[in-house]
Amino acid sequence: MATPADLEDRLRGAALRVTRPRLAVLSAVHERPHADTDTIIRSVRSELDVSHQAVYDVLRALTTAGLLRRIQPSGSVARYESRVGDNHHHVVCRSCGAIEDVDCAHGSAPCLTASDDHDYLIDEAEVVYWGLCPACSTTSRTP
Repeated sequence: MATPADLEDRLRGAALRVTRPRLAVLSAVHERPHADTDTIIRSVRSELDVSHQAVYDVLRALTTAGLLRRIQPSGSVARYESRVGDNHHHVVCRSCGAIEDVDCAHGSAPCLTASDDHDYLIDEAEVVYWGLCPACSTTSRTP
């Protein structure tokens, strides 16, 4: 778990001013990996009086700075995670929407090699695995 001092260092390291809203958003995402915007807003507003727009602005700034990653699996709202800098993937439950991280099978970014890169300099590959989480697969088997 990242400490407040760690979060402040990350903001400074990304050349961002340390503000209470930025710390609150960064902390909320660290505590709730793959959280949607509404969850983050509720968490931040439990400790600060900020507008929805302020949280959206902070999420955008932190994502642009590379401190957060925005993911949006098909059929899902945008979600945010603090695990950045690697090329991990996700597994998504088709029933409840739970999301978990899946490490890259080959260990380095990008972990997949395109059959034809069309002269692009590829630096990331995105893979989403779909299925049923343990709780939903148990429920679906119960008569």
